[in-house]
Amino acid sequence: MAYDLSQARRVVIKVGSSLLVDEGGALREDWLTGLAQDIAALHRQDVDIVLVSSGAVALGAGHLGAEFSRQRLSDVQAAAAVGQIRLAHAYEAILGEQGLTVAQVLLTLDDTETRRRYLNARDTVDALLRMRAVPVINENDTVATSEIRYGDNDRLAARVAQMMSADCLVILSDVDGLYERDPVEANAALIDHVAEITPEIEAMAGAPKAVGVGSGGMVTKIAAAKIATASGCQVLIVSGVHDRPLQRYSENGIGTWFEASGSAASMRKQWLAGALNPSGVLVVDSGAERALGDGKSLLPAGVCGIRGQFERGDPVTVESQDGRELARGLVAYAAGDAERIIGRHSDEIEAILGYRGRGELIHRDHLVLL
Repeated sequence: MAYDLSQARRVVIKVGSSLLVDEGGALREDWLTGLAQDIAALHRQDVDIVLVSSGAVALGAGHLGAEFSRQRLSDVQAAAAVGQIRLAHAYEAILGEQGLTVAQVLLTLDDTETRRRYLNARDTVDALLRMRAVPVINENDTVATSEIRYGDNDRLAARVAQMMSADCLVILSDVDGLYERDPVEANAALIDHVAEITPEIEAMAGAPKAVGVGSGGMVTKIAAAKIATASGCQVLIVSGVHDRPLQRYSENGIGTWFEASGSAASMRKQWLAGALNPSGVLVVDSGAERALGDGKSLLPAGVCGIRGQFERGDPVTVESQDGRELARGLVAYAAGDAERIIGRHSDEIEAILGYRGRGELIHRDHLVLL
């Protein structure tokens, strides 16, 4: 059973160090060229592509030579600083040959888990995708600490997929996917489809990888799959060892597909409806109530009252004038700014606040009717 990547609207692809950088610390340019061709083919089908890439530390270490020690955190961060500029240049050059605009975004896990930083990161990547660029997201190893010692980019890729409401996360591995036991054993069977990640499935991942250029292993990939599938995102683990790895999967279906329950949008709606503790209330008039019922966003003009203190991105309740709870959503303005623009037209926002913000108080993508 295989997943059709061309049917996805937005795909996050995670690339590991061992695929990008050889044991001597040199970039595998031919391999990256093949991946760029795969990405360009999906891009031509109007699929949004986000890359989450390891490799900066491995690439930088190859240039620093004998003085570098992976046991010293300062050396690892120095290698990241050296390697990051080379990695960004390689992506720009090789994806540029396919006519793709490349952008670099540096994140740590904290940037995807702290609300305000999460919102800024999401909006930036969203804007890049809207302008048809390919964001290349790297862990900011130069300033990260625990992420370098214990982490990997598999989990970061899952958080990015969750943050961007991706339809599919593709994790390129050094094996074809998840096997029922160690693939070096004779007759070890590849599992092509996982409907649910159970303890038995997790046990098949074995022990974490501890050697080589990369820092992950199947254990971290299963952990990433749990995060992403719980957010309504399909996950593919496929071999990246071969040239044109995405084309290869599309042709022969060799890999492991972890099935998500529902779509990313539906999972987000469930979360909005049931898992939030609203920070405030927006009271709307009858016209806005009808517009919400028609599936439209909540505009400032339709709001006639505000209660509570909230910040941009906080969950709020939407109520009718007679006190009925109509919806919940994530508000685009803090309470003070929202108070100044309610009852006004969206084209007046910049003049009132002194900056150009969103035209909606709550966009329909971040709102669920109750």
